[in-house]
Amino acid sequence: MRVRRLDHFGVDVADLPRAERFYTELLGMTVRMRLDDQVLLSYGEGSCALFLKPDRPPGGLEQIQNPLGKSHHAFEVSWDDYAAARRVFTERGIPHHAPIDWGDHECLYFLDPDGNLLELIGYRV
Repeated sequence: MRVRRLDHFGVDVADLPRAERFYTELLGMTVRMRLDDQVLLSYGEGSCALFLKPDRPPGGLEQIQNPLGKSHHAFEVSWDDYAAARRVFTERGIPHHAPIDWGDHECLYFLDPDGNLLELIGYRV
């Protein structure tokens, strides 16, 4: 068996409308389908499923204090979008870690409203 590509990934959220706004307004994803307990979003060639889990305890800020080696979802963005992300995160009060420089690219870890750890990756032009 050989995996061809990642079709979608799922994220548990306590408030579906709030999560939908975050992923569409901040990350530019688009809604493909809404069901009572989930929203399927699209981005680039991928998809993200938001699953309503009303009793889900929020993730804590400890995830963002030392994010390396922790389970997360990473998104590549243009260098310009990456450069603007830290300012946007600060303006909107989105918890985030300082950028990490890997030489040919940088990454910026941040939390969604439910405390799910996410990452933006920007490759230098």
